Amino acid sequence: MDTADIILRAALVGIGGTIVLDFYAFLMQRMFGVLTNWKMVGRWLGRMSKCEFVQTNIGQAEPVPGEHALGWTFHYVIGIAYGLLLVAIWGAGWLRQPGIAEPLILALALLVLPYFVMMPGMGMGMAGSRTPKPNVTRLKSVIGHSMFGIGMYLTARLMEAVG
Repeated sequence: MDTADIILRAALVGIGGTIVLDFYAFLMQRMFGVLTNWKMVGRWLGRMSKCEFVQTNIGQAEPVPGEHALGWTFHYVIGIAYGLLLVAIWGAGWLRQPGIAEPLILALALLVLPYFVMMPGMGMGMAGSRTPKPNVTRLKSVIGHSMFGIGMYLTARLMEAVG
């Protein structure tokens, strides 16, 4: 594999992981009414352009134009970045012989970002401490990141099988 192919495959691994996460979120919404709201992430990001980096309650913050699209775009850009990071850490050899441990380790290690950057920035406190059910919030993040890691692995296996 040349460098461009490695980068493309790593990006596709991230996209595939994000699609698996979104499918899981869709099932959770349909079966249990659990909603993932990327619009609020877009609002949080959009408020940053006004130098508002931390919100008391993101749901009460003034909406920004295009916040829904911004949230979804950010979600996929982060997925791509995580796919690239996975291959940057474990090397292109992982793309040829993907293992499940590496993407799970990365996905769970990267929980530090939503716990200590995103959640506090959106007014949910450190690791969701200001949410109505903090442990449920944390567990949802662990499961979501695990699904993302599994999705990266499955995407790499699929690409390996297809060639």
